[in-house]
Amino acid sequence: MSALDSLYQQIILEESKARRGSDLPAEQLEGKDLPENVGQCHQLNPVCGDEITLRIETAEDKVSGIHWAGDGCAISMASASILSDMLVGLDRGEVEALIGNFREVMRSRGKLQADEEILGDAAALSGVSKFPARVKCAMLAWVAAEDALNQTA
Repeated sequence: MSALDSLYQQIILEESKARRGSDLPAEQLEGKDLPENVGQCHQLNPVCGDEITLRIETAEDKVSGIHWAGDGCAISMASASILSDMLVGLDRGEVEALIGNFREVMRSRGKLQADEEILGDAAALSGVSKFPARVKCAMLAWVAAEDALNQTA
């Protein structure tokens, strides 16, 4: 294992334990009667059972908060934690570009090298792209964030 692979593995393990943004209260999982600046999405990976409900709050067309509740493998929980840390403060276009870049890397089957300048700690998940069965684990929170953002005004 290369030093970079070892570092990436360490980031994934640390982030899966940190679970930043994992503070969506159980009573808010239904997502009923949300204000226009809040979107919420529930995603499930039926293959492995990973599950997340993610809420995005916006203010002045920027992400002002991300909150989620979920359970799953280290990859899906690390991905949600990293995403939560990255999106706050970005405007809609920046979020869409970031999600698009991450999706492209994940779909590359290991052919694209993640750009750490763009993806930051999410680049640690790039090795997952070599394992098609695990790509959905890494993408789960990102797909939920994309849908939740599209629900906001």
